[in-house]
Amino acid sequence: MAAHSLEPGQAIGGFVLETLLHTGSMATLWQVSGAGTSVPMVMKIPLLRHGESPATIVGFEVERSILPRLSGVHVPRFIAAGDFDQPYIVMERIPGLSLKSRLQILPLPYDEVATIGAKVATALHDLHRQGAIHLDLKPSNILLRQTGQAVLIDFGLSHHNQLPDLLAEEFQVPVGTGAYISPEQLMGIRSDPRSDLFALGVMLYFFGTAERPFGDPVRLREWRRRLYRQALPPRALREDFPPWLQEVVLRCLEVDPSERHPTAAQLAFDLRHPEQIALTSRAMRRKPEKVVQPLRRWLGMMRSAPIGARPLPPPKAPIVMAAVDLSAEAEPLGDALRLAIGRILRTEPAARLACVNVLKMSRLRLDDFEDPQGRNLHLQRLAQLKRWAHSLPLPADAVTYHVFESPDTAGALIDYASANHVDHIIIGARSSSTLRRYLGSVSSRVVAEAPCTVTVVRVRDG
Repeated sequence: MAAHSLEPGQAIGGFVLETLLHTGSMATLWQVSGAGTSVPMVMKIPLLRHGESPATIVGFEVERSILPRLSGVHVPRFIAAGDFDQPYIVMERIPGLSLKSRLQILPLPYDEVATIGAKVATALHDLHRQGAIHLDLKPSNILLRQTGQAVLIDFGLSHHNQLPDLLAEEFQVPVGTGAYISPEQLMGIRSDPRSDLFALGVMLYFFGTAERPFGDPVRLREWRRRLYRQALPPRALREDFPPWLQEVVLRCLEVDPSERHPTAAQLAFDLRHPEQIALTSRAMRRKPEKVVQPLRRWLGMMRSAPIGARPLPPPKAPIVMAAVDLSAEAEPLGDALRLAIGRILRTEPAARLACVNVLKMSRLRLDDFEDPQGRNLHLQRLAQLKRWAHSLPLPADAVTYHVFESPDTAGALIDYASANHVDHIIIGARSSSTLRRYLGSVSSRVVAEAPCTVTVVRVRDG
């Protein structure tokens, strides 16, 4: 369908073209109406001009196959699609600008960089849980809803683990955007979700420094430099770049996917809890790496698996939350909880553990959060949590500690689990009593309302 032949008022597949929104290199976007729905809609029509790259039509076929399988607030709602006689995709129109609009005001404040990153990582986590990998993440492919959630668009280069990979089957060269493509994509590997974390790391670097870590390369030879060269540390460009944010960004940009965050959920967790990030040598780097290190990577690359080799799957890396009662009478229950968590963690070596305690507040009066000796109760609880978790079989950088002040213990636990994409809650339950049966217990409400698996631990009476 020729772009120049399209006009407002024209009907395609039961939809009426209203306004031309955008003309890109591979497709045009039109605001459309009709088909018995009042939802704001956009129609994407691929450009099938004479001599057009076959990647255009293959990308259309990929997106037409993947988008109907996706759901949730982080992707546009699929509405309809045409076949190759009349190719188009109709989807929900997301009001608002893409993140590309932020590029005009770079660098952004560091707290905004982290906030945007956490939103995008959350969207990626949702996408990956549905079996898809974006593989072309960049500012122009991310929109923000008016409610704040990030929305991923343009799935023409994506991979879905339940569908044939048409791009891999039909093209022998890497496909992607030069500034954002991951090292493993350059090696022909399109099935690793951590490729999207690399691209997000490029975005965070760019938003925070106004410089792309690998420039804007055009040739494949230039793309491949990231296989053996690390990016210049952000602190070499901006002295005030926060060490914790550099730790996150450089971890995303590791050449080896196994050295990045295991999941997008864990990346989002770090961006939302910078005070909990364990800093390594990455955090304080200011100089380019020595020549010998890129040389070693280059030699390793030359001996690596052939292009297209299937990688080891990313490790299963759940976020586990321990809801810990630190009161003296709950000490036996705390011991049982620790044993149960230890058993679970031994089967999930890549897990992140969040130890959570709620400092109960009164709804009716102001609370005094100091003890008779003037010590801060919040800080005391954090110290207690660390002592409680000391013997658990996890490295220090895989455990975080959180104390919340709330009149609603169960509500605070449920909200934390929802906001941080917790996969498994482990909570203790005290012995039953008439009062607990009448009022309901914290553990029973968490079981009923939590958005994930919940394990309840009890201590046998007697």
